[in-house]
Amino acid sequence: MNASRHPESFFRSEEGLGLWEHRGKVAAVGIGHSPTARRWDGRPETCVGALSLDALRRAMEDAGVDPADVDGLVMDPTTTTGAYWPRGRPAPEEVVNAFHATDNPLDGIAQLSSEWILGNMPELTDVGFATYGDGCMARALCIAAQAVGDGLTHTCLVLKSWHNFEGRYYQGGSNAGSDLPGRSALSALWGAPVCYGTALQFAEYCRKYGKTHDMMAPFIENSRRNGLKFPEGYWAQHRPEEITPEDYQAARWIAKPANLFDNDLPIMMAAAYVLTTAERARDMRQEPVYILNHASSRTRPRSLTPTLDEVEEDTARSARKIYEGAGITAGDLSFENMYDGFALFHQFHLEGLGYRGVGFGEALDFYQTDISIHGPNPVLPSGGNIGCGRSRIWMHTDCMQQLQQRAGERQVTGVKPEVAVSGGPMPLGGNFLVWGATPD
Repeated sequence: MNASRHPESFFRSEEGLGLWEHRGKVAAVGIGHSPTARRWDGRPETCVGALSLDALRRAMEDAGVDPADVDGLVMDPTTTTGAYWPRGRPAPEEVVNAFHATDNPLDGIAQLSSEWILGNMPELTDVGFATYGDGCMARALCIAAQAVGDGLTHTCLVLKSWHNFEGRYYQGGSNAGSDLPGRSALSALWGAPVCYGTALQFAEYCRKYGKTHDMMAPFIENSRRNGLKFPEGYWAQHRPEEITPEDYQAARWIAKPANLFDNDLPIMMAAAYVLTTAERARDMRQEPVYILNHASSRTRPRSLTPTLDEVEEDTARSARKIYEGAGITAGDLSFENMYDGFALFHQFHLEGLGYRGVGFGEALDFYQTDISIHGPNPVLPSGGNIGCGRSRIWMHTDCMQQLQQRAGERQVTGVKPEVAVSGGPMPLGGNFLVWGATPD
């Protein structure tokens, strides 16, 4: 079946909505990760479609779910953040013919459709609800959680996948030249306006609060250290390299004051989850992790790049929605796992949440304390995208595994894992989940 686009009513993007009506009635019960790679090697078995099938099957196996019992699928059809299939290059016939193809020969190679997924998973015989969650896993999870709560599906697969082709990102069109005219010099560069905008926000943050870029070093070191304990992560699988404060401080600038290690590494991978009702979750293989709330930001900046004031206003507003819908306070958080694809905006999420009482302008000082998984204030125990590679999924997986007490070497020990928050991507426009070890 072809997936539809979801209505905006699926999202909780306003304040004053009260407790989420499905609080504790939806649970995550299965996790599936494909192997990771830096780039696609051209083989059928390593294309983004094949990685997706692998992740989906692993998630069902992890949950102990019979594929015939799955009746829902929420996925992001976009599998890139900038590495596009070269215009005019034909799709590789060997790859196309290895699968049940759709009308688009690049389906399963440079993008994904629900039709392609279901056509290549004949074991999924009863999927009657399929929709797209464009953007990232957090958005897809919000949609799936609401759909399960609303009774549109009782056992739902959630998928996010990434491809990475050869060459540099955003190198087509005008970017193939040596310079860019006018506004394009800001808006069309790799990572811009996000990387550039984040650098501007961080520079203003340091000026306003009297901080320095070097104060980020403990956060970067902690992220890579935790990421190396994530067996499915790129760095753990392929390049088990730590980052020292000296490495960080000596790294070249990308968009000063954002350096090389402030940016996540594009990779290929796929991740999938199984969401179901709390009642059905009791009979699954893994301990259920309950979704206590989901929240979204729909704030638009007044100009090309959000100002620091806009970022701080929106992260505080998002935190209020997160806590209101879950019926919790900042003091209930066992740890935080917010997005970090550009490391210099992670503290905006943390400060907006008021995690461990941290206020605006205080996160970099907080990073100088014990933020490890063994201390009282765990920050990003997943390692995030800085520690595991660009995927926007590690934070959600880690929240589930921490609360299930099966995070392995990453398991937090300084606190009892009971309530967690994850989400992103950006401080403006993100989607967020609150996870609980119990439904109450």
